[in-house]
Amino acid sequence: MTSLELYSKGARVWVPDPDAVWVSALLLKDYSPGDNNLLLQLSDGEEAHYPLASPSDLPPPGNPDILEGENDLTALSFLHEPAVLHNLRVRFLDYSSIYTYCGIVLVAINPYDQLPIYGEEVIDAYSGQDMADMEPHIFSVAEEAYRTMTREEKNQSIIISGESGSGKTVSAKFTMRYFAVVGGAAQQTSVEERVLASNPIMESIGNAKTTCNDNSSRFGKYIEIGFGRKGDIIGANMRTYLLEKSRVVFQASAERNYHIFYQLCASRELPEMRSFKLDAPENFRYTSQGGETQIPGTDDLLDLERTRNAFTILGVQPDQQMELFRILAAVLHLGNVNIQASGRNSDRSYIDADDRPLAVFSKLLGVDGPQTAHWLCHRRLAVGGEMLVKPVSGQQALEARDALSKHIYGQLFTWTVQRLNSALRSQKGQTKSFIGVLDIYGFETFDWNSFEQFCINYANEKLQQQFNRMPKGSDESWVRKLYDQHLSSKPHPHFQKPRMSNSAFVVLHFADTVQYECDGFLGKNRDTVFEELINILRASQSELVAELFQQQGNASSVANGSVRSGKRATREHKLTVGFQFRQSLEMLMDTLNSTTPHYVRCIKPNDLKEPFMFDPRRTVQQLRACGVLETILISAAGFPSRWTYEEFFCRYRLLLHGPLTQDQAQASCRLTLPQLIPDTDQYCFGKTKVFFRAGQVALLERLRAERLRVSAVIIQSRVRGWLARVRFTRISWATVTIQRYCRGALARRLALTLRYTKAALVIQKRYRMVAVRQMFLMIRQATITIQAFSRGTMARRRYRQVLVERAAVLLQARVRGWMARRAYRRVRAAVVFMQCCARRRAARRELMKLKTEARSVEKFRELNKGMEVKLMQLQLRADQEAREAAALRGTLHAEREAGSAELEALKVTDILQLTQELQALQREKDSFCKEKEDLSARLFEQEQAQEECVQQAVSQASASLRAELDEERRKYQGLLRDFTRLEQRYDNLREMSLLTEGTKVHRRTDSTQSLSLELPSPSTAPLSPFSSSLSSCFPCPEEVRRVSVTSPTLERRESVWSFQTPMDQLMVSMDMAKDPAVKMKGEDLAHAYDAVRVANKLLESQLRSQSRQWEEELEALRGQISAASCGSSSAAGPQELQEVLEAKEQECVRLRRELKELKKTVSLRRLPIQVLPSAFTAETSSCPSRSKPAVTGLLECRKKDENKLIKNLITDVRVDSALSLPPGLPASVLFLCVRQADCSGDQTQARSLCSAAVTAMKAALKKHSKDVDMTALWLKNACLLHDLLRQHSPKQTLDSDDLAPLTVDLSDLIRALSDLCIQAYQQLLSITEKRLQNIIVPAMLESETIPGLSGSTVKLVASRKRAGSDPRPVGGDAPSMAAVLRELGALHTALSHQALPPSQMEQAFHQLTYLISASALNSLLLRKDMCCWSRGMQIRYNVSLLEEWLRSKGVQAGGAVATLEHLIQAVQLLQAGKKSEADAKALVQTCTALSSQQIVKILTLYTPHSDLDERVTLNFIRTVQGLLKGSSDGQPPQLLMDVRRVFPVTFPFSPPAALHAEQLVIPDSLKISFLRRA
Repeated sequence: MTSLELYSKGARVWVPDPDAVWVSALLLKDYSPGDNNLLLQLSDGEEAHYPLASPSDLPPPGNPDILEGENDLTALSFLHEPAVLHNLRVRFLDYSSIYTYCGIVLVAINPYDQLPIYGEEVIDAYSGQDMADMEPHIFSVAEEAYRTMTREEKNQSIIISGESGSGKTVSAKFTMRYFAVVGGAAQQTSVEERVLASNPIMESIGNAKTTCNDNSSRFGKYIEIGFGRKGDIIGANMRTYLLEKSRVVFQASAERNYHIFYQLCASRELPEMRSFKLDAPENFRYTSQGGETQIPGTDDLLDLERTRNAFTILGVQPDQQMELFRILAAVLHLGNVNIQASGRNSDRSYIDADDRPLAVFSKLLGVDGPQTAHWLCHRRLAVGGEMLVKPVSGQQALEARDALSKHIYGQLFTWTVQRLNSALRSQKGQTKSFIGVLDIYGFETFDWNSFEQFCINYANEKLQQQFNRMPKGSDESWVRKLYDQHLSSKPHPHFQKPRMSNSAFVVLHFADTVQYECDGFLGKNRDTVFEELINILRASQSELVAELFQQQGNASSVANGSVRSGKRATREHKLTVGFQFRQSLEMLMDTLNSTTPHYVRCIKPNDLKEPFMFDPRRTVQQLRACGVLETILISAAGFPSRWTYEEFFCRYRLLLHGPLTQDQAQASCRLTLPQLIPDTDQYCFGKTKVFFRAGQVALLERLRAERLRVSAVIIQSRVRGWLARVRFTRISWATVTIQRYCRGALARRLALTLRYTKAALVIQKRYRMVAVRQMFLMIRQATITIQAFSRGTMARRRYRQVLVERAAVLLQARVRGWMARRAYRRVRAAVVFMQCCARRRAARRELMKLKTEARSVEKFRELNKGMEVKLMQLQLRADQEAREAAALRGTLHAEREAGSAELEALKVTDILQLTQELQALQREKDSFCKEKEDLSARLFEQEQAQEECVQQAVSQASASLRAELDEERRKYQGLLRDFTRLEQRYDNLREMSLLTEGTKVHRRTDSTQSLSLELPSPSTAPLSPFSSSLSSCFPCPEEVRRVSVTSPTLERRESVWSFQTPMDQLMVSMDMAKDPAVKMKGEDLAHAYDAVRVANKLLESQLRSQSRQWEEELEALRGQISAASCGSSSAAGPQELQEVLEAKEQECVRLRRELKELKKTVSLRRLPIQVLPSAFTAETSSCPSRSKPAVTGLLECRKKDENKLIKNLITDVRVDSALSLPPGLPASVLFLCVRQADCSGDQTQARSLCSAAVTAMKAALKKHSKDVDMTALWLKNACLLHDLLRQHSPKQTLDSDDLAPLTVDLSDLIRALSDLCIQAYQQLLSITEKRLQNIIVPAMLESETIPGLSGSTVKLVASRKRAGSDPRPVGGDAPSMAAVLRELGALHTALSHQALPPSQMEQAFHQLTYLISASALNSLLLRKDMCCWSRGMQIRYNVSLLEEWLRSKGVQAGGAVATLEHLIQAVQLLQAGKKSEADAKALVQTCTALSSQQIVKILTLYTPHSDLDERVTLNFIRTVQGLLKGSSDGQPPQLLMDVRRVFPVTFPFSPPAALHAEQLVIPDSLKISFLRRA
């Protein structure tokens, strides 16, 4: 099949279009040689005729659908302009992919939007990966350059080019960030930070807003990032080219000056900026000409703060920063100086003496104002050997002012670049190789193009190697000379003269045709400034201003111009800007030619700066200009399509002959391809791949489609015959069945007739019987009903009678009761009356008797005269009582009459009223009972609601506190990890300094002595007794940093290490061995010591502030809980409320205890405790001795045997012997020795032995930093020793009387052991993570665990790697899941062998499974070849193997399986249906752990695994995005998972059992028989 046969009916071709450049059309008729036109159907359904003059005029054919969205343009079958443009459009608009490979070139389209694809997790995903395996990215190019540099030891260059506004600066920034991250892992210095800090500074002083770009670089820069032998960044250097100084004094419409001016104006209200007398940018001439002073979405005040921080990082002192800002402010004021014209013909000019801008300018720069005003309006000339002063016109004075402003800014820019280079210069060693990043201005064309645009476009021509000449001129006739030279004498094809102008010329550049206006060309080229003004600046009182212009004669920067004086000879020897620029550009080209280049072509998709808007005309214009299409043509001339034999076999198996097994794929391909493609020049066989020329893949696709069509026709014929036979069989069977059913129906109908006749008789009989029975039942029912109604009437009548009788009885009872009470009262009155009568009668009798006696005893009358009076009184009283009795009788009679009347009234009215009141009271009682029940129910509901609210609030608060505790623990452990790295860096520097010290004195030191001289752990508590002495010996970190930054090298060394002599005296007086590291006098050690102290200070301040904040939050939470509990006390019972309060109080106490423990673990590193034993002696002696019970079963170690014990038990123990020991034996032995020393009263020995053990364990961990088993062993011993010391601590409450507490306070060493446990745990995970790092992706994503799955599916071209990539190893060399499980098993075996708690094992595997899941998912999101159904099944099976292994080991409870949920849901997304709206809803409901960006990315990358599958349509993706929009509100954009996330580890305190020496089995191999049992 030839290429002409591709133009058949149904084929797609590309035809030109004035708007879209190229549009797709469908052939409606086959093409035959000799046809004059093609019948096409356009995309809008319209038919059109495409004229043809010859076969060469055929429109470009379209690529197969399987090649749509290819990540490498050279992999397209047809390589031409419409195919490239369409592929870029599809990737940019449909897939939101801004990067695409084009052979060795990376095409980057500016999205004009913030994309979440540049985080550290993305850098981790691309680091160490092959360029062919990952999706196109700027990090991939940077990784390729970095790997090539380290592998081939050759310098590299990344050339970033494109138009202004296409994203070159951002691409360069991300490239440098990538190098800073991957090149900074091996060296803990600030070089990487300084490299990144140079970006905001250069953007502030070198970038400005143009009509094309809001952050356009107005200078070119080439940054060389130097790397050491280990691939770490050790320095950098920056070269700049052609700063656009004219922008300082002039800006076109809708443009701005350099960002730094607007940043200063925005910060004018700051206290330190008020002396600059700044105003709004609208009030300065140099910042208001463009008409726009604000950039949407940009905060100039915040940008200035970022710039100042960058200056600080690079070592520029605050006073120098303010001096720099002072000069910039002076430039703004200089632009506002009012120069007025005078004279007859306005040939003179002057400046008012009270001109405020000039006064502010003179004050800010410290120059003489009148002299400045004079020389701005005058110039000095040399005439006949004499110097004359001539006034200049107003226009010339304005030009002189602007020239001075440009010159000041250019000198300041040059000084800033020099200062940055000095800060970025390598501080140690020599650069082995470098990677250069070229960010040079893109091709520019504006409405007014001048000298700057000419130089910029010339640089782009040099980079394209197409423009090697530059016209020259020396006078006003320069334009005419250009016309004469390039139009008349030697016509140049790239030079033209405009029709309507004699002061301009046109150059046909590689990118576009540009007309240059020659006004000011020669002046900008000379860049002249009067020498008198420069002399004024040299005499400035400002040191920085004087420095800028004193060094002008020696500076050789392209930004500098010439200084014009009165002597012509001197002026003629000055270099022009054009010459300097061309010279520096030639040096740049020489540098680029000596390196291995990597190309990045940035494309500007539209001129409106709208996000994800694609303008095909602007895009194709840039593609033609930047050389991408030329690269395509070069690739098309070779073999652009490259397939491995296995991929070719899987795709075109149905076209092959011979053996059809994948093992013999190469033989089948070699046998069949000559029959498919007769022209052998169109393909070529390689060792592992087969190569095709352009268009051959489309031919194969056409043959494959034809073979599938023929096969489909055959299958259809066979299927239709089979269906016809099946239909005939079914009809025959149906006919017989119908006949059988008809005959049966007739027979059944006769039987039914006979049955109906018999049934009629039965029915009649039954009906008659039923009718008679119904009549009887009806009569009976009527009788019963009448009886019921009669009986009811009688019963109701009796009931009413009973009610009446009951009322009468009730009334009778009340009346009888009243009558009984009245009779009782009457009887009682009668009785009282009778008693009175009886008593009166008795009294009378007594009176008569007394009278009788009185007569008989006359002689006593005189003696008892008073008795008469008494008798008279008694008589009177008796009379009175008689009268009262009569009155009472009258009253009683009246009452009786009133009672009778009242009884009669009650009988009429009160009984009825009482009855009504009783009924009303009953109803009120019922309503009250009902209301009571309602209130009780509501109260109960309120109690439950309040209780639930309180419980929910408490649970939320507890959850937030636990989350904050985990976050604080994670931060602390991260700081501890960083501190360990700094400590390792310090040890490495000390070893290097000792090696370079010389061989004068070499003596062997004991291992324990070398360990004891190590810096103590960060948990060592500060020693207040000798803090004052230490402060005199050691300078503060701020002083060290200040000396290291501002002082020269020699002074810095002397000032930093001037404390050695007092320190030596102190150590000698304390009888302590001198540390060899103290002898080192190097700048590296100074920096390392400074870094250690600064890190400790930062650690302490951060955790102290966080601890205070935590305590405040705890108190606030307790207050909230108390308030909530008090509010609900009315509803809840007091007992339940008390229980809730007690539980919350215990929770707060526990959290506070943990907070205090964390806070106590943070302190600055101090000198070893052994330095001042007297302090501890005094401290221990001050503690009162307390009686302790006798403790037995201990081990005694003599003072002289301590070093031997530490050496034999920890430092020098062999690996095989250590692993054969019982778990925790060294820790048990050490604890028994420490406890014996404590019991014997020697607290100093107990502390020294424990401290030496901690130091030795730390050294053992460093020694075995790559051994999992030994790390697990020392983790176990550190944990056990920590638990034993904590269990016997004086502050710990002992549960048993047998556990006597220690006398010595070892709380600081307990904290050091806690930190050591964390370090050991982190080292254990670090070893396993390093082993897993390179096998996670191949094992989880690429390994073929399910046999035959990949061979049974047909792989598409889109699943292949980039052209030119090497095939991955297969078979036994490729990592599989067995390798991952083997590494995890090794860790599990090591932890199990040491009998570590299950909680620690669960935490370890939780961290590792998260790393596996995050790494696999990140790679899946960046690899299109992994997003298919078959690969999803493989990945799911691999994940199931990991889950099964975790469950078999019993470590799934700690969240290890839950961390795999992200990867599992991603696989389910690959395997689920992706067509209807119901599928979209199901996906959104299923993939809850994935972010919306991750879901859309997987759907975008999804590739069909066979012809039965289909691509995910854009409509389906948009539907999913709409469903995700509501559920993902407020979520940060997250594409990749953070593989660096570290979960905080907790070591729960588990008190060990009582320990005795008799329980220990100490082998003889340890050689510690010198220990005695006590």
